[in-house]
Amino acid sequence: MQPRISLCMIVKNEGPSLDACLRAAAPAVDEVVVVDTGSSDDTLDVARSFGATVESFDFARPDFAGARNASLARATGDWILVLDADERLPEDAGDVRRHCVGGGNVGWVVRRRNLRGGREVLVDHAVRLFRNAKEHRYRGRVHETIDASILRAGGALRRSALAIDHLLPREEGASLDKSRFYLAILEEELAQGPEDVDRLTFQCAELHKLGRMDEAAAVAERIVRIAPGDATNHTNVGLYRMMVHRDARGAELAFRSALAICPGDARARACLSSLPGEAPRGASTP
Repeated sequence: MQPRISLCMIVKNEGPSLDACLRAAAPAVDEVVVVDTGSSDDTLDVARSFGATVESFDFARPDFAGARNASLARATGDWILVLDADERLPEDAGDVRRHCVGGGNVGWVVRRRNLRGGREVLVDHAVRLFRNAKEHRYRGRVHETIDASILRAGGALRRSALAIDHLLPREEGASLDKSRFYLAILEEELAQGPEDVDRLTFQCAELHKLGRMDEAAAVAERIVRIAPGDATNHTNVGLYRMMVHRDARGAELAFRSALAICPGDARARACLSSLPGEAPRGASTP
């Protein structure tokens, strides 16, 4: 028997976009659960036209993880697919079902193409397909993630062949307003847990988007002090040292630290070789 898949979404005033999202996703899923955070347009009517289970969530205090978890609690499928209304599955939705065959406690990481006006501006990755289990729950009021709970439950995170398209607002100003909103909430969360690397990583990203590069660089340095065993953190520090502070020697040290942890890290190796007069000389730090 094929595993059943529940599409879980949170929405607010997403009528036209939601319709297109659900049409694209329909062949890949058996159930739709939509949690609404305060729509005043036809969003709920659109959701119900696709047979969705609809639930309201009090968003007076913004909490995206809370809303996500409310959707998971209503899902009855064996697997959960998570999408936002401004995201689209590709035409071959059968790929989703193929990833759910064979069992196993796996969180599948999908490739997300961020598009503005049809042009790809950024590619990122996130867990969007995973087993439906009560232990699997999101954390974070913004930039909510489920990775840690899957790992705590004994699961594994694996890179999938899946890709989704994320349609960014045509006006970049809208994205910047969202960054300011997210940043304010991240700062509230960090006041409660100042060494939360997950929250710090997203804070760094939002500062970067807003062009506050000195602050972003400082957060990157803080992250590597808290979590020095992660090669990615060292590579990020190296990039900020190179781009923001024009510190080639400091950047080299950071890239070599990354390679000492993960000698096969292609990103760190490429960054090191891009430095003036530099070429990778093995993984050891000087």
